[in-house]
Amino acid sequence: MSLSNAVLSDGELDRYARHIVLREVGGAGQVKLRRATVAIIGAGGIGSPAIQYLAAAGIGRLILIDDDTVDLSNLQRQTLFGDADIGASKVTAATVSAIRINPHVTLDLHAERLTVDNAADLIAGADVVLDGTDSFATRLAVADSAHASRIPLVSAAVGQFEGQLGVFRGWEADKPCYRCFVGNAADAAGDSCADLGVLGAMTGVLGSLAALEAMRSIIGFGDDSAGKLLLVDALAFRFRTIALPKDPGCAGCGP
Repeated sequence: MSLSNAVLSDGELDRYARHIVLREVGGAGQVKLRRATVAIIGAGGIGSPAIQYLAAAGIGRLILIDDDTVDLSNLQRQTLFGDADIGASKVTAATVSAIRINPHVTLDLHAERLTVDNAADLIAGADVVLDGTDSFATRLAVADSAHASRIPLVSAAVGQFEGQLGVFRGWEADKPCYRCFVGNAADAAGDSCADLGVLGAMTGVLGSLAALEAMRSIIGFGDDSAGKLLLVDALAFRFRTIALPKDPGCAGCGP
């Protein structure tokens, strides 16, 4: 069935019934999801639940970008994978799981590392970019490319018992870009979850919330989340939202 078809089949009406009865989604919102393309950078701890929920939600096309393979240490938090996937390409194993969840979803696989040089080509055609990577170099490449292409960026990160989530549309006059938030941040030795540890369920929380924000960007329900940062602290059992100001001198979206 063509993604441009505005009519939901009987099977789709049954599959997405709990979405369709929501006044803020309805049949029109479900068709928007089916027509949409989401690029997911990283099929790891955050990408894993995001892929599951976006596939289940009926996103028409998912672009999966990750050059890594499944390792035994991933299984504590990357719920797309099992023991049988160890050694396999993450995007390939993730595709098998996503199709099992929803065979109507189209997947484009890129088993390669996103860089400044290839970012624009890899995310081309996406309506939303969801970044769950653990490298500032990659995050900045993703953010700059999404900003240049005017594609909303959903950025999620976790560490130990904490997480953060933001939506960035820095080309808008009153919205910050990702660089307004982090500047020219660089990776430092010992910053990875392999060194610091991470509670597996935290990646599930942030990946699920990132999927929700991708869907919000496509459908447009509720309040606009761009320009805000959600902070999650599992030790303190606390969720906080803070405003992110636009930096007038930002190298990414400033004059």
